[in-house]
Amino acid sequence: MNTIQHFVKLCCLAAIVCLYTYCARTPYAQTNKMYRQQAKTYAKVLREQPGDLPGDAGVMPAWWAGTVNFNLRKPNLVIIHHTAQNSCEQTLKTFTMQRTQVSAHYVICRDGTIHHMLNDYLRAWHGGAARWGNLTDINSSSIGIELDNNGFEPFQPAQINSLMILLDTLQHRYNIPAANFVGHGDIAPGRKVDPSAYFPWQQLARKGFGLWYDDTTNTAVPASFDKWQALRIIGYDIKDSTAALQAFKRHFMPQDTIAPSSEAAQKVLFNVFRKYQ
Repeated sequence: MNTIQHFVKLCCLAAIVCLYTYCARTPYAQTNKMYRQQAKTYAKVLREQPGDLPGDAGVMPAWWAGTVNFNLRKPNLVIIHHTAQNSCEQTLKTFTMQRTQVSAHYVICRDGTIHHMLNDYLRAWHGGAARWGNLTDINSSSIGIELDNNGFEPFQPAQINSLMILLDTLQHRYNIPAANFVGHGDIAPGRKVDPSAYFPWQQLARKGFGLWYDDTTNTAVPASFDKWQALRIIGYDIKDSTAALQAFKRHFMPQDTIAPSSEAAQKVLFNVFRKYQ
């Protein structure tokens, strides 16, 4: 083999290695391409003048007057989920297959790695049939965060640490109120239970991501207190009142979910209710 042939062979080998390495680094190259194409389509829609949009009816003026006072719609609610799967890779695959029809803005792995899968201003499909207060189209006003956890295990410290950093960023970026950090089980009682009773809501509340109750030792619950009305005011859908109460306990009293104390639950509910007023 002469020098030129040897050089060409080495170049071909290097190209194969580089291609293999590139593919190994970007296993989602194809779906990323689809993301860019879809984002480009939406960008084209945004560039259209309102007067040019199909379906505009009535008597149209000869000229268009575009307002100068506008911005992008901002999310005002954060919904926290657990993936109910066994690895980040499994969840990323699920969220990059069109047939699953499910997604989230962020996926946080057990080791704390954060995958930002969708622009915060775009609408992810993570809430499903849900309600929080008067909101029924949860996906249109929220950011969905999925934590890699099968629902039967504690959450890893590195994962919670990354979550806290992310929540702090989102709260300051979009001015999200502390009360607007909730779980999937809160907005869909009876249908969803995530994040599980292992999730450290109290730890998050200490940093301003969600509300928590104070010491209830000396709490006196008025005889006129209506627990179902309190759940509704907090935000729970009380169509299935039993499921709503279970969801509340899973969030605020995970240690009592299996064997609840009605007196203790009344005190906690009353305390939380006053914070939401």
